Order: sequence, then structure tokens, then C-alpha cells
Amino acid sequence: MEKKVSVIGAGHVGELTAFNIASRDLADVTLLDIIEDMPIGKGLDMREAGPVGKYDSKIFGTNSYEDTADSDIVVITAGKPRKPGMSRDELVEANFKIIKPVTEEVVKHSPNAMLLYVTNPLDAMVYTGLKVSQFPKNKVFGMAGILDTTRFRTFLAMEIGVSVESLQALVLGGHGDTMVPIPRYATVSGIPVSHFISKERLDEIIQRTRKGGGEIVSYLKSGSAYYAPALAVTEMVESIIKDKKKVLPCAAYLEGEYGINGIYFGVPIKLGANGVEEIIEIDLTDEEKKAIKNSEEAVRNVVNLLDL
Repeated sequence: MEKKVSVIGAGHVGELTAFNIASRDLADVTLLDIIEDMPIGKGLDMREAGPVGKYDSKIFGTNSYEDTADSDIVVITAGKPRKPGMSRDELVEANFKIIKPVTEEVVKHSPNAMLLYVTNPLDAMVYTGLKVSQFPKNKVFGMAGILDTTRFRTFLAMEIGVSVESLQALVLGGHGDTMVPIPRYATVSGIPVSHFISKERLDEIIQRTRKGGGEIVSYLKSGSAYYAPALAVTEMVESIIKDKKKVLPCAAYLEGEYGINGIYFGVPIKLGANGVEEIIEIDLTDEEKKAIKNSEEAVRNVVNLLDL
């Protein structure tokens, strides 16, 4: 493999991310966690699956940041998960204390890497990463919009009774209860979903999308979602490594786009070998603009809690 991806945090999201990247032969993967020996065992297990999984990527588990040196991309999943009844924002203090030193170690060993954050509250944690790393904004971004969008697409496909592959949708805003699904941009092979679903039912699906992560947490009791988040990260990594320039909803740093300055916010971006290569602005209705403003305020309220 010519590329190297390090995944910080070997919990469910981290281990599945590492496995998905390796099993698709996208890059060699280093999986790091502070729990002694645990990531080494997980890495070895994944490496031994290569012959039957038909992949040659090298997977290496470690407890040392030195082994992450010279990574092309570093995926940061480390942090505390939500518990039932908690919002993502309630994790801000605890996870800031994790993300700040993690970023410092990553930057020390991989000064040219791109940083992809997954830890909640996402918009605040990726903002922390930008400020701590002092990297260019195109090289620091977060995974959230893809996850929110895939949930929206799933619920729509379930309701309409069609393949999820036929669904396209878009979710903007902060990764939380104020996220903004845009039903005007949701289609079934180009046909607006409003052709299939009543407004009342669509509003219910939008609300379920906003609460999608919490719904899973309530069932798991301990921990949060990991299959969908890991695949969402993998799609981003693939778009960067293969320079696919996919247009994906991700958390990007805004400097005037959508009338927003100085925070990370979920918007459509072109993601390629240079990271965030373009932020795509779409026309919004007055109602959508109001929802975006509400989401912006929610993100700022959490960012203002950071000790930066």
C-alpha cells in the first residue's frame, strides 16, 4: 500500500473503520488505543483475516503514537460515547480533554496528515482539532453529514418501499438535534419524495432522522452507533485516497459560506486528494435559512464552552 491511515481509538467505530479501510485495500492501517495490548490483538485478528477476505493491506495495532508517524490521514474516533438520555453536547467537556492531547500527539508525528474527526460533539471537536493543530482548514474536517444523510435515506426507503440505492438526500447543519434535513433535495431516482410521501409523514421521518443516533443509544443502553458511522468514514477516506472528488455532506470550516463565519458546520463539500476542495452553496428557502440559523446558534453555544 502506498498510503497510510491511522485510526485513533479502537472502540467499535475505530475498529470497524480500520477493518473497512483495510478490507477494501485502500491503505495500510495503524490502529491505536491507550488500553494496553487491546489494539494489537484487534489489529492482528484483522491482518489474519486477509487471506479469506482477499485483501493485502497491512494492519498494525499499537499503544504508541510513534507507530502512527507519517500518516496520510488520521481518523480520530477516541472519546466517551453517549449514554441513554444524553445529548451529544453533554460530552463536550469530557471529550475536549481527550481530543486536545490526542491532536497534539498526532500532529507531532504526522505533521502533513489530514485530520478526520468523528468524536462527539462533532462540530466542537473538529473545531478543537483545527485550533490545536494549526493546520490549513482544508485538511481538518469532520464526519457527520454522511451519517445523518444515510439515516434519512434509510428511513425514506423503508417508508416508500424502494432500494436505498435509489434514494438521494441532503442533511445540513450541526450534528445534533438541530440538524437540517432538506426534503426538497430528497429524491427517488430524481423523483421528489413528496410524490411518494405526505408532508405530515415526511415531517415525522425528518424528526426521526434528527433523533436517529439517540434512538440507537436507547436500545444499546451502553455505547452508540458504529456500523453506519464507520462506513461513512470509509467513504470519506476512499474519496480522498482515490481522489474521487465526491460531493458529500461533511463538517467543514466556514468563512462566510451560508452566512456563517468561524465554526464547523455540515455542508456539501467536494472531497478529494487535497481534502476539502470546494464548499458548495445551495439556494435555501426562508424556512430553511431559519432552520440553518437555529442550528448555527446551537453549534456556537457548544463551541463557546471550549477552553481554547
